[in-house]
Amino acid sequence: MPPSWNGWALPAPRWKIHLLEREATMALSLEESRRELQERQGLGARYDALQAPHADLALARLGAAYFARKLNELSDADLALPSRVAGWSRRHVVAHVAYQARGLARLVEAARQGRGAERLEEPEAQIEEVDFGASLPAHALRYLFHHAQIHLNVEWRDLQDAGWRASIESLQGRLVPIRETPWIRARAIWQAAVQLDNGASSHHFPQALSQRLGAEAGVDALSS
Repeated sequence: MPPSWNGWALPAPRWKIHLLEREATMALSLEESRRELQERQGLGARYDALQAPHADLALARLGAAYFARKLNELSDADLALPSRVAGWSRRHVVAHVAYQARGLARLVEAARQGRGAERLEEPEAQIEEVDFGASLPAHALRYLFHHAQIHLNVEWRDLQDAGWRASIESLQGRLVPIRETPWIRARAIWQAAVQLDNGASSHHFPQALSQRLGAEAGVDALSS
């Protein structure tokens, strides 16, 4: 029962009014806050959808930045040296993660366009064999990685909530839940950084990534 004097309710203390006003302000929904930010920064900026897997996207993007840093530390001559993957040079590792980004971008694009399957717009121009990529000139190989990564990020950011709930058939005939694509990328790009064999280590992995990789390894061990 509110405090009163002679049966009349007393007005709330000023500090309490300020507290209630502050709580009301903080209670703005995430969607409203996101909309306000978009309005301030203009129509040209891109944002992930509200229902996108934000934690996995963060891991994937952080991993891409880490891989890019390790790649930039290598000279063109260094790229020809062996990686930690048997039979592969560092060039092969770079080509592999670049082509993976291309493939994931096509899956996300299919979801964005409302299609049920991945497709190649110009199949004859899409040579995505790792050996071919590894044979490219160094500047072209570096460009391949950076361009593919940017394209994947654009597709993720342009995807609306409905697209994140879709599953798309890959060129190999496998049904891929689009919501899993950021984790697929995160897992591959962080491990590829280590495979470059120029100082990257699993000790540099974010804790969330290490824990999830450990959990997956445990499940694989139990099922084998």
